[in-house]
Amino acid sequence: MNPIQSNIDTNSEEYAANVEFMTEYVGKVRHIENQIRLGEEKYRERATTKGKLLPRERLAHLLDPGAPFLELNSFAGYMMQGDTDGTTAGGSLIMGIGFVKGRRVLVMVWNYAIKGGTINGATNRKHARLQELAFRMRLPTISLSESGGGNLAGGGGPPDPWGAYGFIAGGRSYCQQAELSAAGIPQICVAHGNATAGGAYHVALSDYIVLVREQTHLFLAGPPLLKAATGEDADHEELGGAEMHASLAGTGEYLAEDDADGIRVARDIVDQLPPPAIRQLERDKAPREPLYDKQELMGIVASDKRIPYDMKQVIARITDGSEFLEFKPDFGSDTVCGHCYIDGWRMGIITNNGPITPQGAIKSAQFLQLCDQSNTPMLFLHNTTGFLVGLEAEQGGQVKHGSKMIQAVANFRPPKLTIVVGNSYGAGNYAMCSHSLKPEFCFSWPTARTAVMGGAQAAGVMTIITEDRYRNMGQEVPDEVRKGLEEQSERIIGGMEVSSEAIYTSARMLDDGLIDPRDTRHVISFCLTTVKETPHRDTQPNSFGVLRL
Repeated sequence: MNPIQSNIDTNSEEYAANVEFMTEYVGKVRHIENQIRLGEEKYRERATTKGKLLPRERLAHLLDPGAPFLELNSFAGYMMQGDTDGTTAGGSLIMGIGFVKGRRVLVMVWNYAIKGGTINGATNRKHARLQELAFRMRLPTISLSESGGGNLAGGGGPPDPWGAYGFIAGGRSYCQQAELSAAGIPQICVAHGNATAGGAYHVALSDYIVLVREQTHLFLAGPPLLKAATGEDADHEELGGAEMHASLAGTGEYLAEDDADGIRVARDIVDQLPPPAIRQLERDKAPREPLYDKQELMGIVASDKRIPYDMKQVIARITDGSEFLEFKPDFGSDTVCGHCYIDGWRMGIITNNGPITPQGAIKSAQFLQLCDQSNTPMLFLHNTTGFLVGLEAEQGGQVKHGSKMIQAVANFRPPKLTIVVGNSYGAGNYAMCSHSLKPEFCFSWPTARTAVMGGAQAAGVMTIITEDRYRNMGQEVPDEVRKGLEEQSERIIGGMEVSSEAIYTSARMLDDGLIDPRDTRHVISFCLTTVKETPHRDTQPNSFGVLRL
């Protein structure tokens, strides 16, 4: 394979403007993440008084020192459901993939330092995503649990007196816990604090339970509810304390002395699982660094989404040796397909330098079938306004050929990884394997824009519909209506600009998180290795999951 030649002028004003935008946006992302951490830090004095570690301190005690950790969905729920300043983003969960005793695991740390770790819609969606990843990659899960239960205040919006939707959504996670156990995917839980009602089942449905002396309080009804419901008096310890559950009820297997000891026990449990799956893997080739500096990824993509750029220049800064074997370069050239190696792993890439034409869709479908045949993983790099429209495109079979591409993506069997780099509009979002077509992982750059269509196009559609209605009545559009259409267009364009940008869509979990462009190659390699380990994890399914008899 030949390397891609760089044509980026790093001294140009355009490049400098792009770097400035990307740097500021990455800074904004880091600032929001830091605000969340500062919110946790405010709880330090109370945590210290109670002899507890803060949530991220618990995470640090759990993970292998120096090993990578990929945090997922850190923006879930940002500025939603009563989050007025961004400090409750993350859905009360710190979630990601890391290493414990050399084994790759999924970690879920309940962030009790923010609103008591109470559960809202973002919590449920994030928990469901963790369970989906556990199923697909057979990853053991570790939960460092401490939650105040459902957020009865309901967050933002009108109150729901029954909370039935959230109640049912939460219950689905318990069903999936049971299914994970039956599938032979270990679930380890350290119950660091309060676990009431549904929170108690989250703990009890785990395969291994670690209780913390004088901290764990596990019951279906706490002392106040018990008193109200039955008139019975009981304190927290006799009703649901760690010692009671370890010695009388038999709910937990291990009794720890404090937070750090509980996490030590969890690490020891992981050490009893099958050996690290990565031992079974061998890269396709020895990794080589790209020819060009990853820093240049900050200046390739235009901050103005209307300005075109060449996605091959992005490819040149993430592939081994900057090499790329392009497939059918002269056919449907706005759609770019080809083979490469990333960190020693074989990969196919599909990306866009414009709308997807009928020829581009045909080419992509063929390339996907070839890579499926050779078991070659696929990387999708989004940069498209969608499928090309127009008389020529429609008569050329755009709907038919676009459907072929979507079908090929949906049924592609090797691993699929997706990064939304730029525009991702309309059905092109589906065809390029967004979350809706079930890639193993999907991330976004700060320049990502996800929408049904561009704001100007949406506004134009609404204007044309109104003009056609008056024309069919044989009338001119009145001046006051015309003025109203102009105001409507401004609102539509402004609204779609806000709702399509990266932080907004990541908050709604349209991806697994925002990444710094300079981390792209590392994230791809980390995720692909995670997927490739799946058949080597060596745990065995059983019929009903692990029961406490």
